[in-house]
Amino acid sequence: MPRFYCSVPLAVGLTLDLPEAVAHHLHVLRLQVGAELCLFNGDGGEYIAHLASVDKRRASVTVKAFVARDVELPYEITLAQALPEASKMDWIIEKAVEMGVAAIAPLAAQRCVVRLSGERAEKKLAHWQGVIVAASEQSGRNRLARLAPVDDLHQWCAQQDLHKRILLSPRGGQSLADWARHQPPQAVSLMIGPEGGFSVQEEDHAMARGALALSMGPRILRTETAGIAAVAALNALWGGL
Repeated sequence: MPRFYCSVPLAVGLTLDLPEAVAHHLHVLRLQVGAELCLFNGDGGEYIAHLASVDKRRASVTVKAFVARDVELPYEITLAQALPEASKMDWIIEKAVEMGVAAIAPLAAQRCVVRLSGERAEKKLAHWQGVIVAASEQSGRNRLARLAPVDDLHQWCAQQDLHKRILLSPRGGQSLADWARHQPPQAVSLMIGPEGGFSVQEEDHAMARGALALSMGPRILRTETAGIAAVAALNALWGGL
């Protein structure tokens, strides 16, 4: 059943017009009046709707049923990802959403080649929000991962929250998997460096503010691999796969 995100209030019995982008997608799929769709608005659960009308730019549906279905992890993971080169961030966000990450925090670090600020940062954030929506539609998630504004590493470390911060680094004396085996499931933030990793000064700064340095084992993983591998390891050990 096709799934679509609609950022509007949804309720059983409601007939509503769908966003133009969704209507266009339905037209491309050549769905006919009466076809069954799945809609979600990020508040949890999903709605079964029937297509009432459709053309190239407009479509309407009638909401028939609510399904209280959620596939969120029983613990919250924030992926604090230093900005990588080119389009790697798109891939990282897409896979992180598929794996159940609850929040994504793009970080500016010393060794980041990409620098974002002002209008360019706003456009990137809007694009990444679209990646989150598409990945949620595809993966069956009914809640959207939160996307934070691009933040400087030092400013991000200064924020106060209840998440355990884990700095993934070859300097870590213990592996993430070994640590997680002896810990209950809990909210964590995974800090991933850019190509070349965080600098020694950045790692020292993070650890001085409570971050726990852990490794991903004997091999050095690329920036686009490390975070996804870490999330998969936690899912395997704490539940979620």
